[in-house]
Amino acid sequence: MERVCLVTAGASRLGSAIVRTLHGSGARVAVHYNRSRERAEALAAELEAARAGSTLLLQADLLDTGRLAALVETTVGRFGGLDLLVNNASSFYPSPLADLGLAQWDDLMGSNLKAPLFLCQAALAHLRARRGSIVNIVDIHVDHPFPEHPVYNIAKAGLAQLTRCLAWDLGPEIRVNGVSPGVALTAGEIQGIDQAERRSYEQATALKRIGDPEDIAGAVRFLAFEAPYVTGHILAVDGGQTIL
Repeated sequence: MERVCLVTAGASRLGSAIVRTLHGSGARVAVHYNRSRERAEALAAELEAARAGSTLLLQADLLDTGRLAALVETTVGRFGGLDLLVNNASSFYPSPLADLGLAQWDDLMGSNLKAPLFLCQAALAHLRARRGSIVNIVDIHVDHPFPEHPVYNIAKAGLAQLTRCLAWDLGPEIRVNGVSPGVALTAGEIQGIDQAERRSYEQATALKRIGDPEDIAGAVRFLAFEAPYVTGHILAVDGGQTIL
């Protein structure tokens, strides 16, 4: 039986790498997007050319909590079940205290914590029926706060704790894990930064290189499909950046 996966913000960058990796492992994938329609359609066309009937596109603003259950139900209606939820969608921008307003709080907390929580709730019965799993995309800055980003840091810290809480509460039927990326840039993004910035990123890691989205996607696949005795774990994929 083919696994069924739902990936939020799956149309570009890290999300599209996760989608391609899961699809390449034989899964059928529901790809959520908000404003990236053209990228989502191009990705779906690519994957459908490889395996017809294997993808589903779902548009929604995840801050509209009332639409979250429909993402899950539409996926299940199309593919017959759900084996994996990947909470990848995230807003990321500075929120210095002096300039912070409720709109920034609601956006950053909503995309990084509230939406994952209620998507997990919506998917609960379907994941339990298939003994599925959840993978949350966290961040190494949970333990090493990113300057001038207090709300983002708080929200991702909450997502890390949610991962641990749900791992205990939803076991043994559902495993819940997280991946904490370090710097992970596409080839085009690496070309877009100057050499000094690139060297700075590289020297901050034990492996002396910048990660790419496929590094993160491989960790998601491992936790989802290859780690049946792992739950409540948050795997740092950062080239050793957080060793010291």
